Amino acid sequence: MTDYFIQAFIYLLATVVAVPLSKRLGLGAVLGYLMAGVIIGPVAGLVGQEADTIRHFAEFGVVMMLFLIGLELEPKMLWRMRARLMGLGGLQVVLTTFAFMGLGLWLTSTPWPTALTVGFILALSSTAIVLQTFAEKGLSQQDGARNAFSVLLFQDMAVIPMLALIPALALPELMDAANAVPKSDRSWVSALPLWSHAAVVVGALVLVIGGGYYGSRPLFRYVVKAELREVFTAAALMLVIGIAALMNLVGLSPALGAFLAGVVMANSEFRHELKSNIEPFKGLLMGLFFITVGAGVRFDVLLDHWATIPLLMVAVIVVKALILAILARLFGLKANQQWLFLLSMAQAGEFGFVLLSYSVQHSVLPQALGQMLSAVVALTMFLTPGLFIVYEKWIQPRYVGQANEQTAEDEVNESAPVMIAGIGRFGQIISRLLRANGYQTVVLDQQLTQVETVRRVQIKSFFGDATRHAMLEAAGIAEARVFIVAIDQKEDAVHLVAYLKRRYPHLKVLARAFDRGHNYALRDAGADWVVSETFHSALKMGGEVLTSLDIAPERAERMMAAFSRMEAEHSDALFKAWQHDKDARHQSREYLELFRQMEDAITQAMAQDEQGSEPPAPQ
Repeated sequence: MTDYFIQAFIYLLATVVAVPLSKRLGLGAVLGYLMAGVIIGPVAGLVGQEADTIRHFAEFGVVMMLFLIGLELEPKMLWRMRARLMGLGGLQVVLTTFAFMGLGLWLTSTPWPTALTVGFILALSSTAIVLQTFAEKGLSQQDGARNAFSVLLFQDMAVIPMLALIPALALPELMDAANAVPKSDRSWVSALPLWSHAAVVVGALVLVIGGGYYGSRPLFRYVVKAELREVFTAAALMLVIGIAALMNLVGLSPALGAFLAGVVMANSEFRHELKSNIEPFKGLLMGLFFITVGAGVRFDVLLDHWATIPLLMVAVIVVKALILAILARLFGLKANQQWLFLLSMAQAGEFGFVLLSYSVQHSVLPQALGQMLSAVVALTMFLTPGLFIVYEKWIQPRYVGQANEQTAEDEVNESAPVMIAGIGRFGQIISRLLRANGYQTVVLDQQLTQVETVRRVQIKSFFGDATRHAMLEAAGIAEARVFIVAIDQKEDAVHLVAYLKRRYPHLKVLARAFDRGHNYALRDAGADWVVSETFHSALKMGGEVLTSLDIAPERAERMMAAFSRMEAEHSDALFKAWQHDKDARHQSREYLELFRQMEDAITQAMAQDEQGSEPPAPQ
């Protein structure tokens, strides 16, 4: 028992140390998990062969992930994906499989069944790494990511016929040396005739879909009545584990079965509760899976094939990327989305390990080739977070910059009493309010994508850099009465305010601040009125929290008003203290003392309101 505790401690310690460090360095969580596995595995030797066993257990995290993805997809949405799912996904699997098969036959004397199986293995990409990284980096809603998801889903479906075909490809010369397949690893229906096998498979799918649609609601209603959260968690895990076991019994992919069940339950009233209960287990198992991939890197195999494995890695990434690039162009993806699509899918995947072990067991691949391909699969997965970093740091900014540079600034042929610099979430509301009351506005933003987005909802805006003096002149700054600064770049906002007040002293300048320090910098630059973007919304929510804690709404309103009044009364004193030492890295003692006095005054005002007396007037 002690050994199990020590092993668990090693895995958890590696996670706690490596993953936050990787995130802090901007490398992402997935690469942190992989690095942790390499350190505790082949580098330090703290874990051994049990890593392979743990990886098979941790692959259940992929099953949970696809179940959660299915919960987010209604059947109608899945039907709308059919063209990309079958067309893009089908072409990717077929073209990549035959590309690697052809290369194997051309460059080596590999028998065609072995070459075809290698094509199957290398055609698959890593659902776990790709979807996890999409979610981590906020890329899931981009067109390239949605197309990548369609291909990944088709690949998971394609594993089923691949597993069915591999035993028929067995080579006689390998059969004598092959290890016997343990009975527990065989499909429950593997010995049935083909028609019976097909009937059982269809029956299992009908059971999953029908049970999910008709049986899940009564089950969870029954469980909810117990009013015990842990029982609901147990029921959620039971559902996913049961589906995975059933799929294994009939020779199907557990991940596919879990995905179908999730899609069926996407309209269930228990969807969000299921997601919140399963998500922690999924995250932990996915992290464990990535660690075992890193721990499974065989340095001895790498040394034995020090030239071949790197060449194979490059070949896998280049060939898959070329095919994906052709398909991306064929299906009309934009240039930057093509890069996201091909870089995210150019690796081999976790189901490659499944096909590898299955192929070796069924005498299709020799043991030595299986070990070498296993290293290639693991290392290409290891490189994938790096490819995402390349896209995020260099490719995506270049395309955004080119889009803005190659587009000429709009010619603004109208003037208005109000000009707004920045049409993001803040500037949009101001513009809508003014136009609803009959006031014309001229809105400038230097992000072309943002301008195009708001134009679709009938908010008139123009592409242009409001910090460029010539652009302001062309936009009619001389006729404007009010100028609103709502751009996202803090320093640019301060410089713009200073320029406007110096060049157009008649102009009233209102500015949006991100925080207290930015607020003071804008005031120091000459802004006539400054508001911190979160102040009023946070104050409103704070009042709602007070009412939720059984404080009368009228009293909550008074407390909010008192808080706002005290902030305003102390604002000038704090601003002057900030001005005295504005270039220092830390706030002065005078400023901190004034801030503490303000906090004490707010607390005193709240206490006096509770006692029913009026707070004293400020001195």
